[in-house]
Amino acid sequence: MSTTPKLPFELQPHETVVLFARRHWMYLALQVGKVALLGILPATAVLLGAGLTTGLGGTLGRVLLLLTAAWLVYWAIRTYFAWYRYQHDIWVVTDQRIVDSLKRHWFHHRMASADLVDIEDIAVDREGLLQTAFNFGNLRCQTAGEQPNFILAGIPAPSRVLGIVDARRDAARHALSGRA
Repeated sequence: MSTTPKLPFELQPHETVVLFARRHWMYLALQVGKVALLGILPATAVLLGAGLTTGLGGTLGRVLLLLTAAWLVYWAIRTYFAWYRYQHDIWVVTDQRIVDSLKRHWFHHRMASADLVDIEDIAVDREGLLQTAFNFGNLRCQTAGEQPNFILAGIPAPSRVLGIVDARRDAARHALSGRA
């Protein structure tokens, strides 16, 4: 297990991190690919079209270059926030609880936590060519708590994560009942 990055929450006394997970790298690659298609292709088409028909000189050419630059800056910002969300969309499983933390941007943070003993059902959902080929999918944890479902979306090796969460849930239940 690799070293755990700085967590956006404090661990409780005697609590240890068992698993730190974020979305599969393919999720980020698909987001960046979408941005590339939606951002770079239209800008290239406009510049090529204008360059071949009227040229980029004169006022019209400067306006097109300015608009294209603004368009590319917009999509560069979208790329940055896709990366930011990828880096800050994390799930942490400890020996006591599961924590879902998401930061979409600098001024947003959503975090939810559920005790492992409150997890009732766990299911893996993996479908599609990319998810099968790259072994990633969703882990759904149904809880008895305030948030009825924790969905660890797009995580690598969801079956392995299911085994870890299930084993820790059983250990937490045994410890709670005094049968540790």
